[in-house]
Amino acid sequence: MKIQLNLTIICFLLLSTLSAQETRPIWLDDLPIKSFSEGIPAVLGKTNAAGDPLRIAGTTYPHGVGVNSTSILAFYLNSHAQSFSALVGVDDEGNKTLPHKFYVIGDRKILFESREMKWGDPAQKVEVDLQGIKRLGLLVKINDEGINRTYSNWADAKFVMLGNHLPENMPNTDEKYILTPAPGKAPRINSPKVFGARPGNPFLYTIAATGQAPINYSAKNLPQGLRLDPKTGIITGSVAQKSTHQSILRAKNKFGKATQRLTIKIGDTIALTPPIGWNGWNSWARNIDQEKVIASADAMVKMGLRQHGWTYINIDDAWQGQRGGPFNAIQPNEKFPDFKGMVDYIHSLGLKVGIYSTPMITSYAGYTGGSSNFEKGELPDSIIQNKRAYRYVGKYRFERNDARQMAAWGIDYLKYDWRIEVESAERMSAALQQSGRDIFYSISNSAPFAKVKDWVRLTNSWRTGPDIRDSWHSLYVSAFTLDKWAPYGGPGHWNDPDMMILGNVTTGSPVHPTRLTPDEQYSHVSLFSLLSAPLLIGCPIEQLDAFTLNLLTNDEVIAIDQDPLGKPARLIATENGVQIWLKSLADGSYALGLFNVGDFGQTPQSYFRWDDEQPLNFTLDLTKLGLNEKYQLRDVWRQKDLGGFSGKFQAAIPHHGVVMLKIIAN
Repeated sequence: MKIQLNLTIICFLLLSTLSAQETRPIWLDDLPIKSFSEGIPAVLGKTNAAGDPLRIAGTTYPHGVGVNSTSILAFYLNSHAQSFSALVGVDDEGNKTLPHKFYVIGDRKILFESREMKWGDPAQKVEVDLQGIKRLGLLVKINDEGINRTYSNWADAKFVMLGNHLPENMPNTDEKYILTPAPGKAPRINSPKVFGARPGNPFLYTIAATGQAPINYSAKNLPQGLRLDPKTGIITGSVAQKSTHQSILRAKNKFGKATQRLTIKIGDTIALTPPIGWNGWNSWARNIDQEKVIASADAMVKMGLRQHGWTYINIDDAWQGQRGGPFNAIQPNEKFPDFKGMVDYIHSLGLKVGIYSTPMITSYAGYTGGSSNFEKGELPDSIIQNKRAYRYVGKYRFERNDARQMAAWGIDYLKYDWRIEVESAERMSAALQQSGRDIFYSISNSAPFAKVKDWVRLTNSWRTGPDIRDSWHSLYVSAFTLDKWAPYGGPGHWNDPDMMILGNVTTGSPVHPTRLTPDEQYSHVSLFSLLSAPLLIGCPIEQLDAFTLNLLTNDEVIAIDQDPLGKPARLIATENGVQIWLKSLADGSYALGLFNVGDFGQTPQSYFRWDDEQPLNFTLDLTKLGLNEKYQLRDVWRQKDLGGFSGKFQAAIPHHGVVMLKIIAN
């Protein structure tokens, strides 16, 4: 009986082992492939990056994934994969001159490296053993420098997986550590210290203050024509003549009082500090509607963001209906039944409202644009159904119509989106300035650097690169490479690296928590603030967790972004994998960011996260930055004084993390 029982157990164990080792192929294009992409352009399954059949050297492949530019696909296999195979090469519609290299990297080891491949080369075969591999990266490296149509393919690509396992997204489970202390009960004023408006145009400025409610607001030396609501801190009205005023803002509650000087400049220049607020695209994309916009405005107040100076509620693409109304302008679609009422409500909260448009016939999401091939601007169903074919500026243009309608609604911000050319930018710039309202003018995307002087002349901000994705690679390209743009940013005109990729985002795949690690998120907010960049939250505000809310409500970090001098930081040096960014501030002090970028982009392995990265012990020599005196250093994230330093300062910087300091001369 005992022998029979033992044989039964052995047979059961053998069968279990055999079952566990059963394998099945998984085509790469049957996975939700966009969710695995950490590159910038989208990746597509079963087609090339343009949406056409996968084709390498004349051979068409029914399975595979088409990618564009440098492509990063990251998979968590956790030792549940047996192998990976593919045929790789440059797509027949791709660039005909640039060389491509393909890599398969497992747990930091290069398992496959292709030859240099060019257009017309036959596909190269990939076969790698993945037994025991936990983290896998598929990399296509191209030195494209912004060149379009650098298409390449992982054709007939498939995993052989063990049992019922599937590749998973790379885990992002690092501790969400909170550095910034909670605000005190006494008032602190956090709104910008300088504000610009044009003569005679409506004026809206909200005194942002933390502290226990109720807070009573007052102001001294406001210019004639402005009035302050003492309960809300909202300043409205208009000032007739060009002038400059030095006002004193006050906030008082039972725990104390705070004052702040506000310089009001009535003249030709608005946007004297970068805008900070929210944009709806990476939250809701095409599903945006009036209810969600109002919920976002309410959440900005209820979550306390308004108290820290967050101001704009910006509606992106997909609000547009057909032309009509008194100006024959773009009207809202059925998702926005009371557009003017919505705008008025948001203004009553002390917030501002932005919308989206384009000079093209159709927007990127396929809605009515600012031009048409029909005299009255109609957008028939035939165009909507073939929207991609109408992404160009039409024969008839309606900038003045649309700008007048925006002003009538009370719009404060316009995101103007297309592959930018100066003529369209100039027409809308003139229309906005003649509208009778101060409307912040932001052009998007990938503004050509060669035309930067035109963007300074015509707009309030310009997108310096492509649409951002929630990956370190995208953040690095969007922000860590902006030093050449720095001389052109300043009061009235700002370099814009795109929305913030914090919280729950929809960049390239269904809504999901950002793939940036907590350390990378601190770097993200720090560098955007040092760059004097617009700060536009790209996630549903009502879904903010405590960590993300803490990232967005550090008043000392925000003050660096909103500094009245408006001078973007410069990349002073790169030492031992640390980028050193230094920013001059209006009070004579400096803001400094020490970013541990490691060897990112220098090796194939550096494009991926392997879960064995370590902090870097770094010694900063202040004298190399031209800072030769003794200075008081303050950790702005912890809001903590570190003491006096001259010469050298030592810090441990997390991988892809930051140490952010304020440097004050004794």
